[in-house]
Amino acid sequence: MRAWYATAGGLALALCLAGSAAAEPIRIKDIGKMSGWRDNALNGYGLVTGLAGTGDSSRNKTARQSIANMLSRFDLTIAADDVQSRNVAAVMVTATLAPFARPGDAIDVTVTSIGDARSLVGGALMLAPLKGPDGKIYALSQGALSVGGYKYDMNGNVTQKNHPTVASIPGGAIVEVGVASSAADERSSVTFVLAEPDYTTASRVAAAINGKLGGQAAVARDGSGVDIQIPAGRREHLTDFLADIENVMVEPDRRAKVVINERTGTIVSGGDVRISKVVVSQGELKVSILTDNTVSQPWVIGQGGPGVQSLAVSNSRVTVEETGGAGYVTANNTVGDLVQSLSRLKTNTRDIISILRAVKAAGALHAELIVQ
Repeated sequence: MRAWYATAGGLALALCLAGSAAAEPIRIKDIGKMSGWRDNALNGYGLVTGLAGTGDSSRNKTARQSIANMLSRFDLTIAADDVQSRNVAAVMVTATLAPFARPGDAIDVTVTSIGDARSLVGGALMLAPLKGPDGKIYALSQGALSVGGYKYDMNGNVTQKNHPTVASIPGGAIVEVGVASSAADERSSVTFVLAEPDYTTASRVAAAINGKLGGQAAVARDGSGVDIQIPAGRREHLTDFLADIENVMVEPDRRAKVVINERTGTIVSGGDVRISKVVVSQGELKVSILTDNTVSQPWVIGQGGPGVQSLAVSNSRVTVEETGGAGYVTANNTVGDLVQSLSRLKTNTRDIISILRAVKAAGALHAELIVQ
């Protein structure tokens, strides 16, 4: 029988109660950013050369046409149908342009195959322009690929590690056009935006900034943004002012969440997510059917007259085993307590997930249950 009992003094079966950990103050720069700071997506099309016969096949007209177009820039005229190389692969190139990027900065790029190439191991990206959503070129990328895997096949035998058709080039793109970002936009105020909107946290951020600057310089506009007035004497040194704001300490509020991934059997929960009084019953039904095949022979071989012969007999046995038990969980216990106790009882992760979902449905789990 499986059972767990939570009491005021402890939990039976040697469960250690984990007290709710008090939230520690952190810098506000770790829970949000100033409005106007954003990354910009770049993408482009290119060719990877130098592959050892693992590139796009001759059936891929995109790669063949791209090779012919590339050679035409070097005063070489060749028809696309005449290209038969398997050492080239057509790829898409993506990168992220950080805020305040300046010309000459190096950024990382990701290269992905769009054809039927088997592997990008050993290849090098030819010069490829990276464009923004507005169609303008912001960076140029090229260089040797770094692939964290491989794939080799011969005579029907395949050996593969990780994903060989996706690669990266650390620092493989050079910024040509920077991004002009101004935190204040020549205004007298800035807005701090929380990464996870929450009214309580926004109010605490405004109070902490006011305690640092004095007065009522910061006002929580809503659960996401906090408006901050820039003092007239500090507008000429805006960077120093924003650095002081970023390092203000605040104790953020946290919503209770339990995240469950049924595909991998992963459960992630805050250690202080509470469970109300609830009774849980969990059991398993095991049915075993065994069949014994025997042969019945006549008492005297060769006697008994016509029609007497050996007879095959099947004897079946059905066994039903039911295991499981019920548990009573009192108040002031957490999800961590329950999961720890079930783990010590050697309850598998799938059963724990089912129990947590049932506890949530019963209204005893005071947290948002997220199933991925």
